[in-house]
Amino acid sequence: MASGIQFAHSPQGQGGLPNYEQLKEEHDMGMIGAPGVPAGATVIRMHSQQVYATPPRDHVLWSLCTTLYLNVFCLGFLALVFSIKARDRKVVGDYNGASSYGSTAKCLNIVALLLNILGVVIVIIIFAVLINANKQQLPYPH
Repeated sequence: MASGIQFAHSPQGQGGLPNYEQLKEEHDMGMIGAPGVPAGATVIRMHSQQVYATPPRDHVLWSLCTTLYLNVFCLGFLALVFSIKARDRKVVGDYNGASSYGSTAKCLNIVALLLNILGVVIVIIIFAVLINANKQQLPYPH
């Protein structure tokens, strides 16, 4: 780099400093670093199994609704706990941990939702059977 710079000698015989035009060198910025990274910046690349374009979902709202409405076997509360853990991991930047906790929360929410739907269907069937049984026991006026 500095091999092309010539130093001017001062009248005292000592080497003087080069002027500004001699120090100026042209660099191809595309070859120095990665695009979008300023020159001289240190880039550390961590290898992960998955590359996320968007952060993984944490399903907090779904877990909160599952917790508040027909919380069967406390699955909604467990889903809410895993959702909060997923959000914490996402804030820290651990997308693999956030993805793991988020998928666990999603599975718990799905199981709780299916059990809730099954419970509602069973309650509707029981009421229909009881109403039908009461109608058959009532005497009909002639």
